[in-house]
Amino acid sequence: MATVGFIGFGIMGAPMATNLAKSGINVIGFSRTTQKVEALKSHGVVVAQSLADLVRASDVVITMLPDSPDVEAMVLGDGGVFDNAAKGLLFIDMSTIRPDVAERIAGRGETLGIDCLDAPVSGGEAGAIEGVLSIMVGGTASAFERGRPFFEAMGRTIVHVGPAGAGQTVKAANQLIVAANIQGLAEAVVFLEAHGVDLPSAIEVLGGGLAGSTVLQRKSTNMLDRSFAPGFRLDLFHKDMGIIQAAAREKGVTTLLGSLVAQIIASLVAQGDGGLDHSAMIRIVDQLSKRRA
Repeated sequence: MATVGFIGFGIMGAPMATNLAKSGINVIGFSRTTQKVEALKSHGVVVAQSLADLVRASDVVITMLPDSPDVEAMVLGDGGVFDNAAKGLLFIDMSTIRPDVAERIAGRGETLGIDCLDAPVSGGEAGAIEGVLSIMVGGTASAFERGRPFFEAMGRTIVHVGPAGAGQTVKAANQLIVAANIQGLAEAVVFLEAHGVDLPSAIEVLGGGLAGSTVLQRKSTNMLDRSFAPGFRLDLFHKDMGIIQAAAREKGVTTLLGSLVAQIIASLVAQGDGGLDHSAMIRIVDQLSKRRA
């Protein structure tokens, strides 16, 4: 049985590692914040004493980290994953990072005989807990097949979308669509409130038509209640919008709506809302409509 070394136990990473262990896979975890891994021992996750110990004990290493510099440091830095990896390791990064960084990591892995996949996810905290994430995978077809059993423990929609970096490119497109959907929902909720419509009924009927979406299903309650406990933080969304803008600029692609929503998210982060869930985008609509503080 393969052993998976897991690195990154945040809102998404912890339930993902838990689902791997629950599926019967040997999972060993490492974090500089040891208590994050200790909290998962009851689910079958074994605590590694060091990154080197984790890598040397693993057939597969998965990272789920906040941003591109975090992944680069963990994987390519001195004493990092690749410094301790043996030929034949399967490395899977499930973070959301820049496509060019994913390509660089894969290129370095190839020289060391390490299979690399960039496999970012969509579905938020709920999808991670339920094990129904959408996973978009870049890398070789053979590496994808090696990774498939592990993806199936964490997700439902698992698609090989192309070579190294393609997973991150598709994730950027995903975030562009999600951002537009959340902003549209936020404006619709404030619009409905202003007209005194019965909101639960309105959300129900909207969900049954072309306006229906996972965003409406999972984020409308947050917006109606103005409850923004983080399932996906605005500061990470801000990072993702930066990835989209840079990648679009590189190819000369215009993202009119994406640029506007990126500025909305940036303004929320600037006013101190970065730790809130991305459904808090409704706060800008409230403020500009003078509906709430």
